[in-house]
Amino acid sequence: MRIVIALGGNALLKRGEPMTSENQRQNVRAACRQIARAYEGNQLIVTHGNGPQVGLMALQSNAYKDVPMYPLDVLGAESVGMIGYMIQQELANFVPRSASLATILTQTEVAPDDPAFQRPTKPVGPVYEREEAEWIATEKGWTMARDNGHYRRVVPSPQPVRIFGLTPLKLLIEHGCIVICAGGGGIPAYYDAQGMLCGAEAVIDKDLATALLARSVQAELLVIATDVEGVYVDWDKPSRRRITVADPDAIMQLEFAAGSMAPKVQAAVNFARATGCPAVIGALQDIERIIAGQAGTRISTQASGITYVAA
Repeated sequence: MRIVIALGGNALLKRGEPMTSENQRQNVRAACRQIARAYEGNQLIVTHGNGPQVGLMALQSNAYKDVPMYPLDVLGAESVGMIGYMIQQELANFVPRSASLATILTQTEVAPDDPAFQRPTKPVGPVYEREEAEWIATEKGWTMARDNGHYRRVVPSPQPVRIFGLTPLKLLIEHGCIVICAGGGGIPAYYDAQGMLCGAEAVIDKDLATALLARSVQAELLVIATDVEGVYVDWDKPSRRRITVADPDAIMQLEFAAGSMAPKVQAAVNFARATGCPAVIGALQDIERIIAGQAGTRISTQASGITYVAA
């Protein structure tokens, strides 16, 4: 089976955890140990986020005053190279030595007139307390927004339109390579008025881009890995329930947190509707059961309505 696995941010850095190379390495190692369990008999494509990393690199770049800060697309490419290197190296330690792995720097097309460029919403970088966030906003001219009781920088997050470089990606997949690509949703790029390909000052939502990638490479299953067992309703209430199976139309009638579960549900729905194949949102530690259809929240056009289980 051809499976696309999207690693959530917790697979790289946990909230509030110092953004050290050592912490990232440990988290990536734990994630790759789980991904390797899905390798036997399947074709694997792995994507990942980069929000904390690209935000940190922006801070580091801005601290050196002799040259202007590098643009977000360049910093995004740097972060994707770093994370892809870690995933490729750690995953190689858990799959057979005969396995081939490749990390591809992927560009994702966005529309230059996407309204998101006028409304920054995508959190990047570390979390701050209010006073520090206000100082940074004044000092650097960045847009800051609340994020679960703290504050983070927010940047434009345009919709992914197309994944560039599909031919080499498909070639690697068809020849049995484990491919790590579309990191951070891909590096945002667009064609200017002269038809030249340019980078965009933005960060693309990783889950939405992953769904587009999965559709583009004819994946048979999309797994959006997170740190919870699935999608819940009444998450912070005693009445909370986990959705086990849902059809796309039914689950889209529900409301989810805009900064966390909502884009995951939207991405899963996009893939299921476009392909007729299932998408599952669940915990990476359950990867084998997810593939077997025994864990996570499964969104499928073959389902009818929504099935719940008590938490």
